[in-house]
Amino acid sequence: QVQLVESGGGLVQAGGSLRVSCAVSGRTFSSLSMGWFRQAPGKEREFVADTKWSGGRSYYSYYADSVKGRFTISRDNAKNTVYLQMNSLKPEDTAVYYCAVRGDGSYYDPKSYHYWGQGTQVTVSS
Repeated sequence: QVQLVESGGGLVQAGGSLRVSCAVSGRTFSSLSMGWFRQAPGKEREFVADTKWSGGRSYYSYYADSVKGRFTISRDNAKNTVYLQMNSLKPEDTAVYYCAVRGDGSYYDPKSYHYWGQGTQVTVSS
């Protein structure tokens, strides 16, 4: 059984930074494609970032246009953990952030992801 546990959310002022983490168990982590999504109240869950194993020693990264240049997805395979570093945060980044394990399918489609964490709240004050 694959389990994902997010942590690191909180309250931060606009312009600040925050890093959220997602610890994964139950699967060989290094070959997993991992994504971050977010969901604000009254809105649909939206893609934020994804890291895909290249098949070798590197990983591809994908980002939503709204976070490109501000957010960075990374991973520590020794710790079975994927991170989302969020800089220059804006009030519109306020949401519950979820990590997920991707199967086949497009990185931006939530239906491509088969296992989800419980989410961590990120609130950006103006």
